[in-house]
Amino acid sequence: MPQPIKKIGVLTGGGDAPGLNAVIRAVVKAGCNANLEVIGIEDSFDGLLEFNRSHVLTTKDVTGILRRGGTILGTVNTGDPFVRQITTSEGIEQKYADRVVEMFHRMGLGGLVVIGGDGTLGLAHRFSQLGIPIVGVPKTIDNDIAGTTNCFGFDTAVSFATDAIDRLHTTAEAHRRIIVVEVMGRYAGWIALYAGVGGGADVILLPELPYDIEAVAERIKSRDIWGAHFSIVVVAEGARPRDGRVSVIEAAALGKAERLGGAGHFVSAALAQLTGKETRTVVLGHLQRGGSPTSFDRVLATRFGATAVDVLLAGQHDCMVASRPPHIVTVPLAEVVGRTRTIPEDSDLVRTARAVGIGFGE
Repeated sequence: MPQPIKKIGVLTGGGDAPGLNAVIRAVVKAGCNANLEVIGIEDSFDGLLEFNRSHVLTTKDVTGILRRGGTILGTVNTGDPFVRQITTSEGIEQKYADRVVEMFHRMGLGGLVVIGGDGTLGLAHRFSQLGIPIVGVPKTIDNDIAGTTNCFGFDTAVSFATDAIDRLHTTAEAHRRIIVVEVMGRYAGWIALYAGVGGGADVILLPELPYDIEAVAERIKSRDIWGAHFSIVVVAEGARPRDGRVSVIEAAALGKAERLGGAGHFVSAALAQLTGKETRTVVLGHLQRGGSPTSFDRVLATRFGATAVDVLLAGQHDCMVASRPPHIVTVPLAEVVGRTRTIPEDSDLVRTARAVGIGFGE
């Protein structure tokens, strides 16, 4: 029989999201209440390369972090560590993945809670296959991880974007301008859709629905007919025109995806030319990642963290905790990695948006 777990580790990987600290706090509190020693591992899996990049976390260490953005453990995007060679502190040349597995066992860990998005969860799945008991926690403000209805950070990002759109309405109306608001969303437009509907946008452009810029311009010009001389257009960074492609500001590199950007500026310039109206572009960018998490995200993150500890103690691993309201369930990582949760064609919210006069550039 497997030995009972006495010590677990927790790490955060990929981009930051409001609620990471809430998960860490829940893991530590649930772990300590179960008489476990909890080790905080710094900078994603990099923290498992050397002993001096991890430390014990107690309930005192996580006091007051529930409301804080960011992550007390740090996070990195390292690309694919399975193709990397490293030189250890002992001066030994070693494969990155082999070193992580070795250090996991040398540290006496019985399990690992890995908090991250698709890339990090993909690594978690591969390390699970190498014998590390891992439970994943889904993290992305884009809300596009397969297998879970909700990811923490999304509600906070949408709340911020909605507030920004509210503020932009008044200046757009005062100057009779078109204001284009670019939000995050590489392959899925959940932030754009929810913030656009919540903020009363006139047009929402999504990665899932390639747009016709002339159709967007015609919708905006039609607003002038009934006296609305301004418009708000919300654009996901991954939105693309028909017969076109996404706007890229940095090409893909080894182990890293291409970096998107410029979709808002492209739409703004095109609308200025087609409508003759003054346009402005606002790119919310990393502002969407920052700040204190909403109460919804704090609660969801806490449920994820506590459940992850329970799952490890139950002997289950190579899985992810997931939100299936009203329950938190587990999903095999093999069914999650490499898949994206996009907005379905028959989305109720898209139909609602169309019903209240929001266009999608079709």
